Amino acid sequence: MGGAMGVRGWLCWADVVPTAVLYGSLSLFISILHNVFLLYYVDTFVSVYKIDKVSFWVGETVFLIWNSLNDPLFGWLSDRSFLSSHDSGAQISSPEVVLKRLRSLSRNGPLFALSFLAFWVAWAPPALQFLACLCLYDGFLTAVDLSHNALLADLAVSAGDRARLNFHGSLFSALGSLSVFLSHCFWDKEDFFSFRLFCVTLAAVSALGFAVASGLLRRRFRGEARQRHDEAAALRELCVGKAPLAQDQNVTLGQYLRQLSRHRNFLWFVSMNLVQVFHCHFNSNFFPLFLEHLLSDRISASTGSFLLGISYIAPHVNNLYFLTLCQRYGVYHVVRWLFVLKLTLSALMLLGGADQVYLLCVFIASNRVFTEGTCKLLNLVVTDLVDEDLVLNRRQQAASALLFGMVALVTKPGQTFAPLVGTWLLCVYTGYDIFERDPVQDAVAVRPESGTPAAIEVTLRQGCFYLLVLVPITCALLQLLAWSRFTLHGRRLQSVKALRQDSRHGRPPDIKAV
Repeated sequence: MGGAMGVRGWLCWADVVPTAVLYGSLSLFISILHNVFLLYYVDTFVSVYKIDKVSFWVGETVFLIWNSLNDPLFGWLSDRSFLSSHDSGAQISSPEVVLKRLRSLSRNGPLFALSFLAFWVAWAPPALQFLACLCLYDGFLTAVDLSHNALLADLAVSAGDRARLNFHGSLFSALGSLSVFLSHCFWDKEDFFSFRLFCVTLAAVSALGFAVASGLLRRRFRGEARQRHDEAAALRELCVGKAPLAQDQNVTLGQYLRQLSRHRNFLWFVSMNLVQVFHCHFNSNFFPLFLEHLLSDRISASTGSFLLGISYIAPHVNNLYFLTLCQRYGVYHVVRWLFVLKLTLSALMLLGGADQVYLLCVFIASNRVFTEGTCKLLNLVVTDLVDEDLVLNRRQQAASALLFGMVALVTKPGQTFAPLVGTWLLCVYTGYDIFERDPVQDAVAVRPESGTPAAIEVTLRQGCFYLLVLVPITCALLQLLAWSRFTLHGRRLQSVKALRQDSRHGRPPDIKAV
């Protein structure tokens, strides 16, 4: 009796937790694993498992293809029923869509945590394990990310509610970034046992968190879905003999792609976002290199560690402030201000030169913080594109996951272009090859006319500085050009949201305490 009372009391307490908090907590269970993965998977296979260079690049190439294709593939499999305009498809209610996303999260979340564990124990030859782990991990990460991002569009329509959901996602992502600091206490290439235990603990917390949070959300929306289903059944009984309003027609993948190719705001957005993804990953890939060659002899090791750590947490914390600005001025204007700020800071750094140590510290950290912060806001723009796609093509239900997948298909190649373009420019300018055991000596061999390793280091320092400032200047100019052609803001955005809100089949569920 006491146990039943306890369970009933816990469920009653769980019903009080706002939907936005439960939605945001899912970001925590993703970020505690993904941040550790990003930091250590390359070092683990290169330094611990001793993978060779050819196998590493073959694995990364296959991963690039899989990473780009699985987003639209999983999005199509998830949302193809929503692209149907026949009568049965029209009866899918918004709560039922939310429940479908939550079932996917409750299933794929724990599997995502298990795939994370496959990296940290040697169970196959390094080349095979590298390829298998990357593809398996990214497959479940994509399934989780698509469902989670689609919920942002499916749970709410108004800009204020979506910003509130994103706010909680950023707050919990910032908490999840603390796993990066904890990981330094356990990371040891010579003794991997402690780090493995740490990863097992993280995976257990993540798997349990996905099960609990998605279970509570499913319980919350199941009653509403049942009520909508009963109402629809009653309406069908009253309308016996009347012709359905929708035609019996399915939208094929080819037709959907043609519709998307005519969606001008989508095309301008992905053009801008491709550059944004490139810049985000460029900063991540070359952050340690910039610290080493521009600041290592001028700042302490603890200051360098602080800059590295703050660059992971600050974007999430800063995003909380950006979201309040979005509620006041709109996402479009905030993103444009961030592009202008990036261009201004980069130009000032270029004028200041490589010898301004404190300015370099601020710029290296702020460049990553503002760039990552912009990435966090762009999901809100994608949700607006989901609304416009629904209105323009008169869909019965928004294909949220599929549109997020199509955005990823076009923009994810920026992840691979970033290290390739960066290392190519650095090698062309300085002769520096990061894959050599002694890259400075290698640069001397490539450019014997340059003289001593000290002279090469000066050239390398200048090359890093110009990469640091010219890449964001170029990115900001391209993004401002594309963003100026994006029209889904102001009155047009309000009109689109009003049409979706008033649509009989597109009404959002009651998200209660969001």
